Amino acid sequence: MRSISRRDFLKLFGLAAGGMAFTPFLPPFNEFEDRYLVRVATKSVSVYSKPDDTSVIVGQWFRDDLVTVYDEVNSGTPAYNPNWYRVWGGYMHRARLQKVQVLYNEPLSIIPEGTRRLGEVTVPYAQVMRYTRVYGWQPLDFRLYYDSVHWLDGIDEGPDGHSWYRIYDELVSVPYHVPAIHIRPIPLEELDAISPDVPFESKRIEVNLTTQVLTAYEYDQAALQTKISSGIVAGRHTLKELSTKTPNGEFHIEEKMPSKHMGDGNLAADIDDYELPGVPWTCFFTDVGHAFHGTYWHDNFGNPMSHGCINMQTPDAKWLFRWARPPHKADAIFNRGFGTLVKIFY
Repeated sequence: MRSISRRDFLKLFGLAAGGMAFTPFLPPFNEFEDRYLVRVATKSVSVYSKPDDTSVIVGQWFRDDLVTVYDEVNSGTPAYNPNWYRVWGGYMHRARLQKVQVLYNEPLSIIPEGTRRLGEVTVPYAQVMRYTRVYGWQPLDFRLYYDSVHWLDGIDEGPDGHSWYRIYDELVSVPYHVPAIHIRPIPLEELDAISPDVPFESKRIEVNLTTQVLTAYEYDQAALQTKISSGIVAGRHTLKELSTKTPNGEFHIEEKMPSKHMGDGNLAADIDDYELPGVPWTCFFTDVGHAFHGTYWHDNFGNPMSHGCINMQTPDAKWLFRWARPPHKADAIFNRGFGTLVKIFY
């Protein structure tokens, strides 16, 4: 594969935000960034002089900027989510910030031909590149974000001379690559079923849309209870647009996908388009696409935020994925079947 110059590579991938920088070049494995960092997960987030959105705006951070957090503050306002981060110069509201880390991983030595491994992103974001014989290595306009999950189906030498994973994306017809040190291969035992011996009829999921709380029951005892974000009730502007309201009623888990690309699969999409590759631990409960899944684009749980799905904190979504029926095979892109009962109500 043809390489680009080191200078061009650094221009493409250099990152500096809040005094921190990292590149995809291979570092010693005992080095990591241990500061408390958040990533701006929307177009921009303001810095306020006080932990109150009626106070003076003293600064602005923009999408994918990384901000060092010095403290967490519950100021009591706004009532829907009173949690703030103390940052350089003031306070930022938590709703549209993602907690991230910078953790590098030792690359796999081989992925056998015809097999795939699941991996999760362990840096704030990994820049995506595509290789073609005609144009060589080219950067794409979207990124893979911290906590997102992807299928790894090969290892190639990247433009920096180090290992890059080839990503299989079920919604995109061509593969793309990311630095291998940015992805943690997920051990198979992390996908072992939770409570597989509990009878089918003794498991159920209940979602209260009024309180924005999900409870998973075993034998009528709560095994998990967590805040979620359901669909925005008034999220469409015309009757021709699809409703963003989460449906209420009784359903069953129909399909499980550990990694799902939500959007159109457009490789030319820019950073602000609705393209969400690697949405983790997805459990569909309607045939039109409503699902439980992990969320890496907001931290506003307890409030409606979605296009109709049930947004969950990623560790909770992973637990639910492993716990709910149908069972999932570790190497399967998806598993379908008549699964766990879901009750959604107000």
